[in-house]
Amino acid sequence: MALDEVKITQAIVERFTEKLKSALDLDVAIVGAGPAGLTAAYKLAREGFKVAIFERKLSIGGGMWGGGMMFNEVVIQEEGARILQEVGVTVTHWRENYYTADSVEAVCALGYAARKAGALIFNLISVEDVMVREDRVAGLVINWTAVEMGGLHVDPLAVRSKYVIESTGHELSVLHVLQRKMGVKLMTPSGKIEGERSLWAEVAETTTLENTREVYPGLFVAGMAANATFGSFRMGPIFGGMLLSGEKVAREIAARLRGN
Repeated sequence: MALDEVKITQAIVERFTEKLKSALDLDVAIVGAGPAGLTAAYKLAREGFKVAIFERKLSIGGGMWGGGMMFNEVVIQEEGARILQEVGVTVTHWRENYYTADSVEAVCALGYAARKAGALIFNLISVEDVMVREDRVAGLVINWTAVEMGGLHVDPLAVRSKYVIESTGHELSVLHVLQRKMGVKLMTPSGKIEGERSLWAEVAETTTLENTREVYPGLFVAGMAANATFGSFRMGPIFGGMLLSGEKVAREIAARLRGN
């Protein structure tokens, strides 16, 4: 059978439209497809919740792709290694409590696990605003990343969600918009974004989990975004805390969705 370029185009447009329509009313919307966001999506979708991730870049994986300074290996502790092993990643013990994994394998496995569990992943989509209803985040305002990069005046679309997870890492894009536009008081010591501090892996890995929590009604922070929100340190190319943060935020939101 001859290939028809228009039919190829029709297939892409129809299938993508179906996928996007199914993501307009969600249990959980995740902003940022780094390791924390992918882990949260995998865990929540596996529990049967309706989940979608919105990633502004072409590729998913956040900082995990590049390992440390483009040496594409990542380090995880034994606790985090459990999550990678759960999705089929080969994890190798180095010494003491240090384990390593191929960063490309890790990202691919997390993305595959999230997708196969039922989570939708949209790349090249930026979140330019949030929907707020009665002092609670109720969804996202999305647009193409190309529109953002081009500085074009094109009106966005809206996604309703019961909960939102900010896992955008260092940039903390959702909270910056919420704070700038609404002037809200966050659940931080100052009521504002505290800001990221410099590298201290030991402390940062612990505080990543401690800071993974709700920061404004309906809005949770996870991964490096949690430390940037609550004023803790960055951790560099060790990713156990990121994975465990995604697991924790999924567990806490799932409990709320079930009414526990």
